[in-house]
Amino acid sequence: QRLPNASALGKIFAALPFGDPVYQMLDVKLAIYVDFPSNMRPGVLVTCADDIELYSSDGLAVTFNRPGITALAHPSTLEIGKTHGVFVLEDSDSEYRDLQYRTCRSYLHKPNIAKMHESGAVTLNPRSLDPSRSPKDASLSEVVYTDSLFYMDHGTVKVLLGFLEELGAVNCEIDAYGDFLQALGPDATLDYTENTANVSKVEAELAEVRRKIYSLLRGTEFTVIVLNNSKFYHIGTLQEYLYHLTADTSLQAELGLQSEVFSVVADQDENLSREVCVIHSLLDAKCKVSPSSVIEYSRLGPGVSVGGSCVISGSCIRIRCVVPDKSFVSSLSLMIDGQVMYATILFGIEDNLKKNVGSLSDLNALQIFGGSLVQRLELWGIQVSEDLFSGDRKALSLWNIRIFPCYATMEESVSAAVEMLEAMNSKSQMRLGGARRVSIEEMLSYKNVDEMLRFRQELYEEIRRRRGASY
Repeated sequence: QRLPNASALGKIFAALPFGDPVYQMLDVKLAIYVDFPSNMRPGVLVTCADDIELYSSDGLAVTFNRPGITALAHPSTLEIGKTHGVFVLEDSDSEYRDLQYRTCRSYLHKPNIAKMHESGAVTLNPRSLDPSRSPKDASLSEVVYTDSLFYMDHGTVKVLLGFLEELGAVNCEIDAYGDFLQALGPDATLDYTENTANVSKVEAELAEVRRKIYSLLRGTEFTVIVLNNSKFYHIGTLQEYLYHLTADTSLQAELGLQSEVFSVVADQDENLSREVCVIHSLLDAKCKVSPSSVIEYSRLGPGVSVGGSCVISGSCIRIRCVVPDKSFVSSLSLMIDGQVMYATILFGIEDNLKKNVGSLSDLNALQIFGGSLVQRLELWGIQVSEDLFSGDRKALSLWNIRIFPCYATMEESVSAAVEMLEAMNSKSQMRLGGARRVSIEEMLSYKNVDEMLRFRQELYEEIRRRRGASY
């Protein structure tokens, strides 16, 4: 929900702007972790699909050979700690090293700053203790150690598999980080089992299952590998995605990210900003793309003007149009009742797709493109009713609102989306006609992966032909 252009195929297959052909997140993960297996006992490594960890260990190998659970930790600002997992470590009297093995007392899941201080998670920036680095390297005096990946040894995995077999079926959301790691360490308590602040859908049995996991993992050894000279890049939200791909010079330099990769961008010196990222796409010489925008797996024709901080994904836009600043546009192929259909997702980059209300009378609390959802619905000629939402009718949100019309071709779908944008920009009413409307939630259940990959392959072949190179 936070990076919808990766929802259909998964974040692990998200494209990154380097490599020829284009590298995906999976390629980067495998490259970063290539040395781990030779220093790892049998077990399971758990990692997220939307982060990149870069580190220097001063020549020392990162080894996963201890019993129980072993996690990597990175020095981060307290602000970053608020949206990630934070480790409370045992005190260490040893001198600064790029890599340290520490015992963890507890794990905090997305804590507030007061909780970090209260728990003893806040520490001095380790770089300030390194005599070989200048004071400029220690610009942040206080840091916390945040999570990235963790390893479970074979014995721990067997315990969890036994629990799954005993449980029979998992009918509630279990978080591999929040629900496994919060049970670890001598200072861990049962308090977290009742905390549902970070749960997208709360089921009745959640607290009970969490308590069982807590009891199951109590006493499991918990080691943290502290990587003091490391950087953790999270690319899990649209804002982070845009920043890291268009403006983050640090990550761009470290990974060799490019502003244009495996694309045809004809004569775009004037119309294409250097701060634009174009991946596996075809852009006409007369289209315009403003700074801080990402275009991936798309075709833009003449007369298309894309505003700043936009994401255009998987779309073919040939008609003249203006895509406003901070817009998200993504076309998906669907299979509905045995028929191939297309729908194009539209919303604002800063819209909160997770925010929900409990009834139709509260819809005014939801916003799309930074304005009232109810007012936008009026412009688009969509009536408010119970049938306007899919799924859970007690959690009405932008994720499950049926406002995206389906058509037999991508061109028709994009054309309707452009009309919706124009109606919104001009504040003039329109009618979508009798086309079936679906929600993003429904699109993912109807997604036609074969057709989406075929569209990418067609782009690939045309790009290859027009560039006159072999890949």
